[in-house]
Amino acid sequence: MSWQTYVDDHLMCDIEGSHLSAAAIVGHDGSVWAKSATFPESKSEEITGIMKDFDEPGFLAPTGLYLGGTKYMVIQGEPGAVIRGKKGSGGVTIKKTGQALIFGIYDEPVTPGQCNMVVERMGDYLVDQGL
Repeated sequence: MSWQTYVDDHLMCDIEGSHLSAAAIVGHDGSVWAKSATFPESKSEEITGIMKDFDEPGFLAPTGLYLGGTKYMVIQGEPGAVIRGKKGSGGVTIKKTGQALIFGIYDEPVTPGQCNMVVERMGDYLVDQGL
């Protein structure tokens, strides 16, 4: 299965009649493996900051998490495994695997819990596959 299929069929899947706003699978080095057409163009320093927060939980809390130039307030996640950000009625969930970062961006009517479930389920599957 191609990485694009994981994004299209598993991350951008139907969630009670809706779906994530955008999703991507990005290597730890910032290289995009696959993304939805709506995923924002991210800067290398944004991915570097996200990776640093996985290594040093709380690193992004004072400044916020930036993705595609959009600032998200960092909210409770799982240190070293999941970072969650909030902006208005939407937000972002990022799950770290051994080789990649799984991104899910949502807006109403999708809830934070639904986004977390989709992104973390994909991430857990890839971890189980050694990826």
